Amino acid sequence: MTLAELWPALLAAVAVLWALGAYNRLVRLRNAIHGAWAALDDALHRRDELLPPRLAARRAADPAAADAASAALAALRSAAEAMRARPLEAARGEALSRAEERLHAALAGVIDRVPADPEAPDDWHANEQRLAFARQAFNAAVDAYNAALAQFPTRLLRPLFGFAPAAQV
Repeated sequence: MTLAELWPALLAAVAVLWALGAYNRLVRLRNAIHGAWAALDDALHRRDELLPPRLAARRAADPAAADAASAALAALRSAAEAMRARPLEAARGEALSRAEERLHAALAGVIDRVPADPEAPDDWHANEQRLAFARQAFNAAVDAYNAALAQFPTRLLRPLFGFAPAAQV
């Protein structure tokens, strides 16, 4: 066999190896999103544990604000549950972001006016910081994944293997 006869086979082998490498990179980045979601979900669960007692303490002073915050928390729980099922689905990420914004608007000033539990005075603020870091890590993982999907020639694999962009939260 001559080099001219081997050339097409070599090109095909290089293309297959590149496709395997690109596919594995996208899978690794997708798995990083799942890992980052697990940390974010854990922080969301912790906030779910910390918030109801604080809202109950505030309910007597401002029942409307406590009710609005409780409704926003319920909406956030629903959005988080949907996100747990498919953390890469952009529509679910956007719904979670809207629910977070709604909760933060409802909590504006409510939480800080509630006296903290003397047993654990820093739990709320520590978890909010943990939640912010987890959200930042999740969004960084989403950015890396989406950037890899947008790069040429890797973007040619998107329809072939069903990779779709993810949304930040």
